[in-house]
Amino acid sequence: MELTINHTTKTFEVLPGNLEALMAMEIPGKKKGIAVALNNRIIPLSAWAETLLKDKDSVLIITATQGG
Repeated sequence: MELTINHTTKTFEVLPGNLEALMAMEIPGKKKGIAVALNNRIIPLSAWAETLLKDKDSVLIITATQGG
């Protein structure tokens, strides 16, 4: 099964059950300062646990950075 994460295809034997599980794998321990879009739709942090993933979904993860 495949997900496209930040324009890179990633193969999984079993997809993470939901967006929260994927984020725990991709950016462990970090929830603040992150924006996530699933198939070009922004998903708020409060909905990560209930947002199910399916084969061929596209996920865009944007992290805030400091600096100027």
